[in-house]
Amino acid sequence: QEAYIRSFATRPEVRRMEQFVQHGNTSCLLHCVAVAHVSFAIARALHLRVREEALSRGALLHDFFMYNWNDPASMRPLHGFTHAREALCNAQKQFELNEIERDVIKKHMFPLNIALPRYRETALVSAADKISAVMELLHSARSLRILRRCRAVGL
Repeated sequence: QEAYIRSFATRPEVRRMEQFVQHGNTSCLLHCVAVAHVSFAIARALHLRVREEALSRGALLHDFFMYNWNDPASMRPLHGFTHAREALCNAQKQFELNEIERDVIKKHMFPLNIALPRYRETALVSAADKISAVMELLHSARSLRILRRCRAVGL
């Protein structure tokens, strides 16, 4: 699984996600890599058999929307409801996707997007996405608290 993640995450088209912030101060690429790793960790913990390449590619492309949703100038209305479709559209333009990968990208925002995941890979990425987002936001909040404390004491 590490080989699938590494080989796909180093492609130039995928590396473009580094320029976009996802949660807190985490880049979109780093977030997607984290989601891939967390997805595999959940699968191992639950003793689930998964299609590793499809899980890796779907996880790495689930947020391939390619804009900075944190910037008011480029923000799309209702980002949480629409970015999965945009990510799928962008991914299909760049890559040949199988049915599982398309399902992962399109439905990773379940239950916000009401379409039910069809594959276990989709459910894993959806859960891992929420876990990773919370961890990234907590890490960012912790970093801000430390920075404020430093400023308060003159550092």
